[in-house]
Amino acid sequence: MENEVLRKDIEDFAAGFALAEDLSGRTIAITGATGLLGSCMVRCLLALNRLKDLGLHVIAVVRNKEKAVSLFGEECEELTYYCYDFSSDQPFRPVRKVDFLFHFAAPTASKDFVDKPVETMNTVYMGTHAILSYAKEANLMSLVLASTLEVYGTVTDDSHPLTEDMQGYLDPMATRSSYPLAKRAAEALCHNYAVEYGVPVKTARLAQTFGAGVAKTDNRVFAQFARSIITGEDIVLHTTGELSRCYCYTTDALAAMLHILLKGKDGEAYNVANEETYISIRNMAEYVAETFNPQVKVIINPLEGLGYSPTTKLRLDATRIKALGWQPRYGLREMFCRLINSMRED
Repeated sequence: MENEVLRKDIEDFAAGFALAEDLSGRTIAITGATGLLGSCMVRCLLALNRLKDLGLHVIAVVRNKEKAVSLFGEECEELTYYCYDFSSDQPFRPVRKVDFLFHFAAPTASKDFVDKPVETMNTVYMGTHAILSYAKEANLMSLVLASTLEVYGTVTDDSHPLTEDMQGYLDPMATRSSYPLAKRAAEALCHNYAVEYGVPVKTARLAQTFGAGVAKTDNRVFAQFARSIITGEDIVLHTTGELSRCYCYTTDALAAMLHILLKGKDGEAYNVANEETYISIRNMAEYVAETFNPQVKVIINPLEGLGYSPTTKLRLDATRIKALGWQPRYGLREMFCRLINSMRED
């Protein structure tokens, strides 16, 4: 049965997205199309197409076609599948000519960054290289790399928001750095393809993003907090909870990425975050418990070796993306309300 919160999110996105006509008649490829953001982008574009009669065609790039069919249905006039594994060394070659592309495909589990650092780095960097090589040959109109706020590394001073030209420290000898270092390299490759070859690529540096559709088994902190609210179990933090960052709701992030695709400057990076959501893990746990289930207590029980990122304070500046006309719709309370209700449905 369809998740009602997610369905409403997608309806609201389609009704409110202001740049729909700029997508008219285009073919849009989405890598990582069965992941959280990729699948939400597929659904949002299909809903936009049906509502506005845009004549869009979406190519969902997936490893597992059966999983994709279970999510989106069989291929049809507006949707086709392209099976491709970004951990392979095969060239990226969709059958149909692509106009726009979103590159979401990448490892996302912190534990994998520690247990499989070589595979993590290769998949992120070489996957981006495969996409850029295709974009150069196929003369794409625009493409966006989904990057991460983790590229900022360790920052301890949050007195000023982080603009896109700032960087913190990343230790190349720390195994957990495999992911953010690979994303930094992928961003640099995008910039250099834009400068040297004129490839129209932009980078979206995403704050931690969540919303309806997050799997019940997801192990990221926001999902753990939502599960605790639903079950009434205490929230147990395995760090001191000092790590602080910004967040963004899924459909807000996708709207931002579409603004970057259509209005962004080639070779540039854009922070995608709701600046008002900046909060520490501990304070967020306490806020969620107090707001949604005051019976839930927050317990601090630090453990080593779980692959968590270093304690850092990533307060992002969203001035550059807002200059393209984007504004976030959902604050932290509404984000968690929708996430919790969605997980209750599932």
